[in-house]
Amino acid sequence: MSQLIRLKDIQATHRDLIGDDYYDPTGKTAFGVHEEKIGKVEGALVEDITGRIRYLIVDVGGWFSSKEVLVPAGLARIVGDDIFFDSLTKSQVEALEEYDHDYQYSYKEQANKDRQAFVADTIPAEERVELKEDYYNAPNTLELLEERLTVNKDRIVAGLVKVGKHVVSEDRAVDVKLEEEHAHIERTEVNRPTERRIGDDVGADTVQVELEAERANVHKDTYVTEEVNVGKTTERHTETIHETIQREELDIDRDGNIVDREGNIIDRDDITADDVRAYRNK
Repeated sequence: MSQLIRLKDIQATHRDLIGDDYYDPTGKTAFGVHEEKIGKVEGALVEDITGRIRYLIVDVGGWFSSKEVLVPAGLARIVGDDIFFDSLTKSQVEALEEYDHDYQYSYKEQANKDRQAFVADTIPAEERVELKEDYYNAPNTLELLEERLTVNKDRIVAGLVKVGKHVVSEDRAVDVKLEEEHAHIERTEVNRPTERRIGDDVGADTVQVELEAERANVHKDTYVTEEVNVGKTTERHTETIHETIQREELDIDRDGNIVDREGNIIDRDDITADDVRAYRNK
């Protein structure tokens, strides 16, 4: 009967089974249905014959307590640094039997316990899970994540234009032609007799002549000299955005299957570690 060994222990005792490149889920965060956080993965149990990960050790305790349980590896979905148990609720996982570090677990014995535990009468009918054989195989689907840039545009106030007016005073000189009358006296010598006597025309010896002149009369008229219309034009330009994005690249790991040189999977039942080494050395 195959035994289950902690992944960190098998590195020293069965390094030939897992090789140098293997998947280690330790330290990843575990989530359940609706992405509810369940706990933290503290390690894994590996089958000593095939080197396949059969169980993940998940700590479902709180801040001041610790409870580690065994969850079949095939129920896990790996996304980056997170592990999702899409078919399990947090209460289901918390209700599992606590993992005993000193107990020697066997694959078949623990699988039988699981099949009973996940369909127990104490579990609500909608939360019961019928475990299949492939639920004990480590997930062979790894989702690779990649960040992509999405650039949106926001309208902002880039400037403010105010158009007003003010009064400017300046001195202006205008030439105006004006007319002005001046007295002009012209004397003509006359030598003719008259019946008038000196003194007869009293008061008529004075002649008044009005002299006229033009004076500048200044007034100001207001004219519209210019009209100003304020509008907007749209100018388009291209701006280059520089940003650092991340993506996940695949680290190829061993899938735990034993294959021959033609790539055919060999039945793992009753295969010993010596058989594994023999196939690898062919």
